[in-house]
Amino acid sequence: MKSFLLSALLGLLLALGSRPAAAGPPATTIYLVRHAEKDPTPGVADPLLTPAGQARALALAKKLAGKHPVALFTTDTRRTRATLAPLAQATHLTPLVYSPKEADAFAIRLYKEYPGQPVVVVGHSNTLLPLLAALGAKAPMSEIKDDEYDYLFKVELREGWPARLKVSRYGAATSAAGGASMR
Repeated sequence: MKSFLLSALLGLLLALGSRPAAAGPPATTIYLVRHAEKDPTPGVADPLLTPAGQARALALAKKLAGKHPVALFTTDTRRTRATLAPLAQATHLTPLVYSPKEADAFAIRLYKEYPGQPVVVVGHSNTLLPLLAALGAKAPMSEIKDDEYDYLFKVELREGWPARLKVSRYGAATSAAGGASMR
């Protein structure tokens, strides 16, 4: 009898363990990055990317092309457009321009227009954290420093659930990041 009960219990546990977990609503996944390294020449209003920035743009394309984004967003600067260019080429998507000054409206647009789909947004050191906040995610830092270009923020939004934020790094380490040369 004891053996029968043990077998029955084990069978029940295996059956429960093999059932798929209840799926929540599909996640809208938004990847946010700062533009890659820009030309530091003083007085240039809209600088281009440096060779290191161009390499980082290629690393971004390699990292995110397989995520199959359905939309790419950039601010209206040469450095953000150049950061997104290799990914746009790899995905055959035309980048859309957004205003970083309207973080709340842009966050609502992303949530409403791309439910359950991945999107990539390229911004600036002073615009990404306000956008994260508008998306409902709490950034683990109070600022992105001038020499930090390698953060990759992944925000998952599900209706009725709090925003989920994962922070990683990509490409060559920036001077503030230290560590290995490639991630």
